[in-house]
Order: sequence, then C-alpha cells, then structure tokens
Amino acid sequence: MDILFDILFLVGGLALILLGANGLTDGAAAVAKKWGVSDLVIGLTIVAFGTSAPELVVSLTSAINGCAALAVGNVVGSNIFNVLMIIGVTAMVMPIKVEKSILANEIPLVFLASIALFATASDILLGAGTVNTISRIDGILLLLFFAIFMRYTFSIAKNGATDADKGEEVKAMPMWKSILYIGGGFAGLIYGGQFFVDGASNLARAMGASESLIGLTLVAAGTSLPELATSVTAALKKSPGMAIGNVIGSNIFNIFFILGTSATVTPLSIGNIGLLDLSTLVGSAMLFWIVGWFFKTRTITRIEGAIMVACYIAYTTVLIMAQ
Repeated sequence: MDILFDILFLVGGLALILLGANGLTDGAAAVAKKWGVSDLVIGLTIVAFGTSAPELVVSLTSAINGCAALAVGNVVGSNIFNVLMIIGVTAMVMPIKVEKSILANEIPLVFLASIALFATASDILLGAGTVNTISRIDGILLLLFFAIFMRYTFSIAKNGATDADKGEEVKAMPMWKSILYIGGGFAGLIYGGQFFVDGASNLARAMGASESLIGLTLVAAGTSLPELATSVTAALKKSPGMAIGNVIGSNIFNIFFILGTSATVTPLSIGNIGLLDLSTLVGSAMLFWIVGWFFKTRTITRIEGAIMVACYIAYTTVLIMAQ
C-alpha cells in the first residue's frame, strides 16, 4: 500500500511540475512580450528556464532534503536523455538540419558544460579529495559560467536574429492573467517538486535501488518530458531544427545554473554516480557535435538518430545490470 502511495506522489508531483512549468513559462513570456522583450530573448531565457524548471525544482529540493545523489543524477541523466533520446527520436521523426553557427558556437558550449561537470565531480580521479563532491566553490564557478552564457545570449539578441531563431509566437494575455499563471506555476513547481522527490526517494528504498540510479533514469526521464514534448511537436510541425535550441539551452541551464545553484546552497556528494555516467555525459555531447558535422553534412539523419537512441538504451541497460 505504501508503494502505491509513493507512485501516486511520483505521478502527481510530476503532473504538478509539468503544469507549473507550462503556466510559469506562458505567464512570464506574456509579461516580457508586453514589455517589448524580443522573441529571441524570451526563447533563450524564459522558455529555456520553463522547460528546465522541473530539473531545477527536483535538484534543489533533493539537495535541501539531503538527497544529493538524486539531485546530481537528475541533471546528469537529464542531459544524457536530452541528447541521445530527444535529439535521436526527433531525428527519426524528421532529419534535423543544423545551422553552421550552431555547430561552431552553441554545441561546443554543451561540450564545455559537460567537461566542467566532469571536472568538478571527479575529485578522486583528479587527486583533489577522497570523496567526489561538487563543493560550494564549484557551484559558484558553474554559476559564473552561466552568467557568461547569459551575456553571450543577450549579445546574440542585440545583434539581431533570423526567423529560425525566434521560435513560436508568444501567446498574448491580460496582465492579471499573466500574474495568475506565474503564481500558479511557482506553486505547482514547489509542491510538485516536493511530492516528486518524496515519491522517488521512497520508491528507491523500497525497490532496493540507489538514489543515483533512480535519479539517472526515472527522475531524469520524467523531468525531461517538457523538452521531449517540445522537440517532438516541433518535428511533427516540420520544424525539427527547433529541437536543437531546446536541447542546447536546457543542457547548459541544467549544469551551469541548476547544479551551480544546488551546490552553492549545499555541497553535493555525488554518491554512486561514477566514471561511466560522467563519461557518457561527455561522450553524448561529443556525439551530438560529430553527427552534425560529418556524414551527411550538417544534418542529423534518421539512421544517426536511431544510433543515438540505441546508445541511450545500451547505457540504461548497463546501469540496471550493474545495480
């Protein structure tokens, strides 16, 4: 009976998180539009925050509640899922044409973020300690990287954007409705995050699985649903290129801002998250860059998408078998 309640907490919490993220994004974007902020800036900041809000809430709540491995596993697993599954599935639905500027500028930032996390979480490997921990100093450094990324983002906006950069049109709504959406969105994220973390942690203990494994798989896939929905919808609308910006923004936000904020609040011991997980994170970012540049020039094909999905299935299988 307890397991049933834990599952209800997990599903109900995730539903609240997704609804909250959607309401917060729509409300904030409408306010920004009223103030004359460009579609590009809205897409790269508010919408990027909205789709990554579930990861932020789950990781921060986990860190505060002493479930650091769940917090780190959530981000590592989400980023691997974003690249291998979301880009892979989207490419299988519709081959993704990648702009040269994205390959030269934005995708390398995803690789840099992955390397930064690998370095900050590998204390034992680098001889910097006896326990792998993302310290407060590491968290502050990650937040500084995020500030540089935001500066770069606003620089792009200042220099102008193409139609492809603008994404979907922001829905207009009265100010009172925008404020209601923002308030309701925050409430959904806060309470949903608490329910979700409680349910996931209890299930992990009941099933004999580590918090790291639950974070890397179940929680990571669950909190990546907004990105998956956005990317698949874009592919069905024959705009698969939108998936690229969605994944890039989310992955950079997850590492630099979410883990940076969580580690600054409380140092994060990464538990059972090891070399396999961090290497897969870096490897998936490298694969993302390779399939864009090579083979069929600047296009991620259906075959390449299938290979990426197969890589994710193989990684998950190894994780479960090693448990």
